[in-house]
Amino acid sequence: MNILPAQEIKRRGISAVDEALAQGPVHIVKNNRPQYVVLTEENYRELLELQEEATLARIKASLEDAKAGRVTRHDSVDALMQRLDSVAAE
Repeated sequence: MNILPAQEIKRRGISAVDEALAQGPVHIVKNNRPQYVVLTEENYRELLELQEEATLARIKASLEDAKAGRVTRHDSVDALMQRLDSVAAE
């Protein structure tokens, strides 16, 4: 993991981040706790693209399930929420 203390940024400015970015995403630590992640614009766009692809894949799978009749009906929102809670606990 590529870690950079916030104090180092205060001391050296953006050049500290630029140098660290050469090694990959930079995890900024403030008060001994991870607070931020800095990415290059290219890495950020790739992340957004992957997120969109994953979302579309989930939608496509859901539509295929619906077409195939793999659906579950619930009498109420409360019943649905209880079912989701029980699945999450498994």
